[in-house]
Amino acid sequence: MLDLHAERAALEQRLARAEQERLYLADPDAVAAAQAEETTLLADLDRIMTRIRAAEYRSQPGARTW
Repeated sequence: MLDLHAERAALEQRLARAEQERLYLADPDAVAAAQAEETTLLADLDRIMTRIRAAEYRSQPGARTW
């Protein structure tokens, strides 16, 4: 599960950078690229967070297996 948290942290850093680029770059093409990257990273972060929640649930005593 530590690998998932490391991956989450890396995604959050990349997401913060994409957000800053989207907000502060002057070139419209670069802003559009940053926005597209931000959208992709948000979807990736959602997947990682779902996997983290699932792993945390499975680690609880008496957790059901689906």
